[in-house]
Amino acid sequence: MPLLFTAIGVLILLILIMGFKLNTFVALIIVSFVVSLLLGIPAGDIVHTVESGLGGTLGHIGLIFGLGAMLGRLIADAGGAQRIAMTLINRFGEKKIQWAIVFASFIVGITLFYEVAFVLLIPIIFTIAKELKISIIKLGLPMSSTLLATHSFLPPHPGATAVAAEYGADMGAVLLLGIIIAIPTVAIAGVWYPRLVEKWMPATFSRESTLDSIGEQKEFKEDETPGFGISVFTAIFPVILMTFGTVVDLVQRLVGFSDNGLILFIRFIGNSSTAILLSLLLAIYTMGIARKIPMTTLMGSCGKSINALGMLLLIIGGGGAFKQVLIDGGVGEYIAQLFEGKSISPVLLAWTVAAILRVALGSGTVATLSTAGLVIPILSQTPDVNLVLVSLATGVGSCMGSHVNDAAFWIVKEYMGMTMKETFATYSVLSSITAVVGLGFILILDIFI
Repeated sequence: MPLLFTAIGVLILLILIMGFKLNTFVALIIVSFVVSLLLGIPAGDIVHTVESGLGGTLGHIGLIFGLGAMLGRLIADAGGAQRIAMTLINRFGEKKIQWAIVFASFIVGITLFYEVAFVLLIPIIFTIAKELKISIIKLGLPMSSTLLATHSFLPPHPGATAVAAEYGADMGAVLLLGIIIAIPTVAIAGVWYPRLVEKWMPATFSRESTLDSIGEQKEFKEDETPGFGISVFTAIFPVILMTFGTVVDLVQRLVGFSDNGLILFIRFIGNSSTAILLSLLLAIYTMGIARKIPMTTLMGSCGKSINALGMLLLIIGGGGAFKQVLIDGGVGEYIAQLFEGKSISPVLLAWTVAAILRVALGSGTVATLSTAGLVIPILSQTPDVNLVLVSLATGVGSCMGSHVNDAAFWIVKEYMGMTMKETFATYSVLSSITAVVGLGFILILDIFI
């Protein structure tokens, strides 16, 4: 019944948005209340569940999205995004620009949360699309696919790191084999599949690129833009800070030395929110003060970036509310009971449970961590299993079937200006291909290692 009630909720949501043209945020909140009642959440707890889901999601990404949007807008308004875009176009060429996007997204996404990397890269992606006169969807899907893969099954991302630790898998091996799996998986799901969709849905890929979420973009002559080096450094400065913090944490765990003032400081500046704030301050200097741009102009850019984010943040928060309803309503516990006592390969079991939990609950991280608790008892009965591959299977399964209960679904939809149908046909299928193809490569590796 919990799975049936979840399906009913999704169906009602689609009817409200696509049939009655109701505002997406309002529709998400209505469905959250309806599904709460269906799942038997006490009436007195429903409002708390909805509020905690909305607040928890926005509490996690609100600061990052706000500061990240300001950072991206400053780089764009200073001409830095245009300089990066033109350099990538010139070096890779128009025909290979999707591979350039994959490369850039992989570098940024290896340490940054999905949402952080997305909001930093989207102004650059949009500028490239505008220069080449192509739809942002053509470049946004390779970016989204790459970020999904790096976030879901590569350490040091929290889900991948935590599940590897839970299983007792070697973290370095998980990262190395994860990269080996991620490269062909992203090529298939993020580059080749969108090319097929473009043939089936040409109108989607032929629309003029508009990006209301980051506002109107200025155009510059080349001599009016900052240098490529300083533009890239400013854009990836949060990546540098977070990577530094991650490396120090890994070294500390391996060597075993205790915390001290320096370690605590590095951990502080390596936190995603702190890193974004410091990067924004750097951008104010490199993109503004150093180029003698008045502070009032810089703050005007920051203000415009926030004005464009309002409804997007509410929609993402609404998705978080729906996700929390499913979790508090016991959907995850019900799925756990379905797999109790089942005899199946740990690799396949980990992938299957993670995939079902992801589709049902919407959160890849929750799906990953919940799967570990179900699979660990089976691992003790299968001593010769490859723990690295089980870890990767869990992360890969957590990519499956992104849809309306996943914040990333709404991020992709709203930023790329797609309809519900288009988002299902592109990002939802793309995420499922990532899960299935990733499992295929894991099973191949399982034969040889």
